[in-house]
Amino acid sequence: MSEPLPYRPCVGVMVLNPANRIWIGRRFGAPSEPEGPGTWWQMPQGGIDESEDPAKAAVRELDEETGIRSVRIIAESADWYRYDLPVNLRPKAWGGKYGGQKQKWFVMRFSGQDGEVQLERPGHKAEFDAWRWAEIDELLGLIVPFKRAVYEQVVREFAPLVKAQS
Repeated sequence: MSEPLPYRPCVGVMVLNPANRIWIGRRFGAPSEPEGPGTWWQMPQGGIDESEDPAKAAVRELDEETGIRSVRIIAESADWYRYDLPVNLRPKAWGGKYGGQKQKWFVMRFSGQDGEVQLERPGHKAEFDAWRWAEIDELLGLIVPFKRAVYEQVVREFAPLVKAQS
């Protein structure tokens, strides 16, 4: 029996606008994408570089995926959350080196204008083909099923913060 694949270190970002709605992007629904075909939305997330501080990685990934820079971190998840990729997707994602991701999540307050969002930028492959602001209660129904358990944990942890600031 082969050794299980490791988890890819990753960050996730819940960006709140002044109305406490959450930034979500729509993933490309292409068979070549790790999630497979479908219309899935998610919050920004991405890998942590070697020796990179997770908070710095979260700010970097948010900028790379959305162009958003006008933020400040207001919370960090108490734990790392993990999800497993479906077995059929493992060879396609991250060169087949990982069985899933372990994620540290951050909540950030957005203080800019919507025009700051740029999904297509020179030097960065677009992660999303559309974006919008969503209510926290919408998130679980929009995420690809294999990431849903992580989103349940993130929503549970951060919902009191989101609702307290409404």
